[in-house]
Amino acid sequence: QVQLVESGGGSVQAGGSLRLSCVASGYTYSSNCMGWFRQVPGKEREGVAAIYTGDGSTYYPDSVKGRFTISQDNAKNTVYLQMNSLKPEDTAMYYCAASPGAFGVRYYVSDFGYWGQGTQVTVSS
Repeated sequence: QVQLVESGGGSVQAGGSLRLSCVASGYTYSSNCMGWFRQVPGKEREGVAAIYTGDGSTYYPDSVKGRFTISQDNAKNTVYLQMNSLKPEDTAMYYCAASPGAFGVRYYVSDFGYWGQGTQVTVSS
């Protein structure tokens, strides 16, 4: 059974940094796509970063490009999201997602079949 467990959320002032972690278990595909998404109440879930573990290729939307970095530690089955220069509009529940066996980077919600429970990020001005 696939499980994704996020950690690292919290409250920070604008301009600060946080690092989210997602530990994955329950699948043995050699390559996968892992993603980070966020959602605020009343809005659709949006992707903020994705990585294809096969070759390390990544995707970022313009809203976070240059501020967020996704990375992987295959030995630990962990994906990280380093968030720098945080803004109040980054406030959201952040979710880790997995697409086991995927080929190439993915970034739509529908591409991911497994989700973590979410971790809250709050950025104050």
